[in-house]
Parts: sequence; C-alpha cells; structure tokens
Amino acid sequence: MKMSPQSMLFETVPSILQEWGCVHRLGQVMASWTDRRNVLIVTDAGLHKAGVLEPAKVSLVAGGFRVAVFDEVVADPPESVVSRCVEFARSAEVDVVIGLGGGSSMDIAKLAAVLTVSQQSLAEMYGIGNVQGVRLPLVQIPTTAGTGSEVTNISIVSVNETNKMGIVARQLYADRVILDAELTVGLPRSHTAATGIDAMVHAIEAYTSKHKKNAISDALAREALRLLASNLIPACENGQDQRAREAMLLGATLAGQAFANAPVAAVHALAYPLGGHFHIPHGLSNALMLAPVLRFNAEAAVSQYSELADVVGAAGKSNAAEGAAAFIEFMDDLMDRSGAPRRLRDVDVPRSSLPTLAADAMKQQRLLLNNPVVVDESDALHLYEQAY
Repeated sequence: MKMSPQSMLFETVPSILQEWGCVHRLGQVMASWTDRRNVLIVTDAGLHKAGVLEPAKVSLVAGGFRVAVFDEVVADPPESVVSRCVEFARSAEVDVVIGLGGGSSMDIAKLAAVLTVSQQSLAEMYGIGNVQGVRLPLVQIPTTAGTGSEVTNISIVSVNETNKMGIVARQLYADRVILDAELTVGLPRSHTAATGIDAMVHAIEAYTSKHKKNAISDALAREALRLLASNLIPACENGQDQRAREAMLLGATLAGQAFANAPVAAVHALAYPLGGHFHIPHGLSNALMLAPVLRFNAEAAVSQYSELADVVGAAGKSNAAEGAAAFIEFMDDLMDRSGAPRRLRDVDVPRSSLPTLAADAMKQQRLLLNNPVVVDESDALHLYEQAY
C-alpha cells in the first residue's frame, strides 16, 4: 500500500482490560470470550516456583479450563526454547495460549501461538511480514512494567551466542491483554527501575522515530512518558504503591502501542549486543545506552525533545534548544534517582569488548534506520565509550 505524506497506519490489539487483581478471576474473564478450554501458560521457572501463577491457574481450573504450563523461558530466549515450547504445546493439544511474565515469556507465547498450528519453520519467519496463516487465540498478561510486548507485533529470539533477530508480523498481536498491576508488586527496586526506564525509551524513540511516526503514536508516547516519568520514583521507593504500579504498567503498555507503530531506533540497536554478549537484561541494556543516544540525537531531535520536556515538566526552557537540554538533564537525573546502574563498567562489561559491540550493533539496521541521525560503526563505538 502506497501512502501519501498525509496518510497514516496505526494498528494495535483489539482488547485491553486493566483491573487490579484480575488474575484472581481469570477463568471467568476467559470463559466470557472463548469456548476453547485447553490453555497453555507460557512463563519462566522463577515466576512458577514463586507461586505467581497460582491465582491464574486456580481461577482457570474453576472456570472449566485444562491448564498446561511451559516454564522454560529464559532471558534472551534462544531458538531451542521456542522449539521446546511448540513441541510441548502440540503434545498437550492446547487451543489457547497465555503469555504470563516479562517480555521474553510474552515473545515466546506469540511464537508458540503461531508455530503450534503452522507449517512454517521459525527460520522462515524472521524479518518483517513473513509469517503466514493464522494462529491460536492469544492472551498476554505482563508481570513487569517495561517491555510493552503485550501490545506489540514483535518477537525477539537469540539465534546464536551473541546475536538476536526479530520477527514482526500482524499475527503476533494478541487477542486480549490483561493489565493486573498487582502482579508487579513483588518486583525489586532495581528491576522496577530498569524496566521502567526501558518503557520510557520506547516512548522517546517512538516519538522521535524517523519512519511511521504519526499523530496516534505521538499521543500515546506523550501520555506514556507522562505516566512513567511521574511514577517511576514512587514505584521504586514504595513497591506496594498501588497507584504508582498501575500507572507504570499502563504507561509501559501505551509506550508499547506507540513503538509497535513508530519503531524504536539506536538505543535498542546498541542494547541488543549487550544482551547477546553479556546477558544483560534487555531493560537494563536500554537504560545504560539511553543517555549517550539522547545527547547524540539532540540536534536532530531538538523540537521533539523540547516538546517532551513539557510532558515531563522539565524546567528551564526559553527556546527549543534549551528545552531539549532540559529534557536530557531531567532524564539523567531521573535515572540517577531510580538507582539503576548507569555505566557499562558497573555491569562488568570490559572496555576491550566495545569495538566488537559496535560492529555487532551495525547488524541492527532494521532499528538504526529509524534513528533521527545516521549511526555508523565509529559513532556506535563512541556511544559505547560514552556509556562506559
């Protein structure tokens, strides 16, 4: 479809339910929209062992559902996890998939919903728009306020020890999203900070994206950033704060809707090699690279950053340049106050690895082309050095 400069395309999930404690009545909610009864919950072992799934499982069983649990998801999941999940789903003859967990669990749930009933291989799906056919019904329930994966059409898979690849397709949008912020109450401060900053990165990069940015994605990015910026520190300082937790989860979801339509850019491109080489969690990788990229993009994104300064209430603005500087300073201060690690050296990344990281970042052209400024390998190395 050829689009004129005035045209826009915005896509998202068809249904979002936000309700504190909703997982306790998940069986009732599910029964209200599907007659299928064989459910697969995709999650990680930590959540399963901690009992986080129990309210959902009890409610589903009470609602007449048969529940199977695949809990082998790990951070930066490799292709082998996808294969095992699909094999498990087929053997359990599931007909509905629920992703319950962080971004990795929800990413694997998307692929399981597709591959369980597909003749395609995973390798054939990498890239944009390569998924064919239909999938099983899919429900996403995030347990962190960060990735926004519950509302995106993207799955990220580690294809080898150091590299990740993405699958982007309309079939990866969920049918239903359930936002129960009670599930985020147990997150420690460090995880709350890193995932919250990750969500802010999504909002900022969507707002400054070079391609596909539109009025709806802009509105979502602004509201997401407003919610996240005003609630990150309260959520970090008091993990039991229901209002802050709900605002953070909603903000992360709105940011996810924004960047699913106005794709992310250099922060993510530079973050992926950190996860691939050093298994640094995705949210923390983004948090570590945000400040250098904000400064690198400042001249090209001056008007957008100045507008975002108004959104977060940053002071000291008499013109666009001062507004952009105020926004960058605000984000720097917010990240300091959150307690998230700020330097690559703080997470044991050796300086000697920076040239390799820069070379690997260049493989993320799908993301780099969205950046307001062209990033070459020397630029990438400089940005890693700034983050070090």
